[in-house]
Amino acid sequence: MTEVVAAQRWCDRCGEDASATGHESCAVARTLEPPRYCPRCRRRMKVQVLPVGWSAVCVEHGESRG
Repeated sequence: MTEVVAAQRWCDRCGEDASATGHESCAVARTLEPPRYCPRCRRRMKVQVLPVGWSAVCVEHGESRG
């Protein structure tokens, strides 16, 4: 059985449905901030901001960096 990975379902800043309207402010804020929610499962992620970037960890989907 293969898993089909859908497009970003949840907003990674506010955790709400990404297909809904009204995420313009989230898109602007994400240029300066790390993600706070996993875009695949909507779990709150553990975020660490470093002088050279950031890392965010979802317990289900692992780590992302920026």
